[in-house]
Amino acid sequence: MKKSIAKITIRPQSVRDAKRFFDILSNPNFIYFTGKPKSVEDEIAFLKTNPRLRKKNIEWNYSILVDGYVVGAVGIKINQQRPFIGEIGYFLDEAYWNRGIATEAVKLAEKEGFGKLGLSRIEIVMQPENVASEKVAIKAGYHREGLMRRSIRGVDGKTKDACLYAKIKEN
Repeated sequence: MKKSIAKITIRPQSVRDAKRFFDILSNPNFIYFTGKPKSVEDEIAFLKTNPRLRKKNIEWNYSILVDGYVVGAVGIKINQQRPFIGEIGYFLDEAYWNRGIATEAVKLAEKEGFGKLGLSRIEIVMQPENVASEKVAIKAGYHREGLMRRSIRGVDGKTKDACLYAKIKEN
């Protein structure tokens, strides 16, 4: 009997996702993700800001679901100086790593970005050591544009180098 393929979807984040996100982000193996809440209450407070962030076209955050179960998140931050550019970020429960889920979630978020949000360019930025994130970007069709020296903050608060990958909307 052939195993069925999981259905991967995204939907706008909800306050009801707070506990699940807190559990995922509390994983000590998340060494590249800086947005770690200190408590479920902190995560609830962040999630409550999502409607305002969407209304102001600052961030569009989505939950990643596999067969209806929350396994991570993907979001698009809009460049406020150049609102035709967005940056995709994502995180995924370690139990779901290496299954193509993050790649599919990036493609779904990209569809929102190029479609509903009217972006003409989407970027993915990651530390050079984050090989898994680099694989996601490449598999999703993003192209490396270069190394940005000391352009992001790591979990230790220090500035780090970052690789820039991007995709341009095809007309």
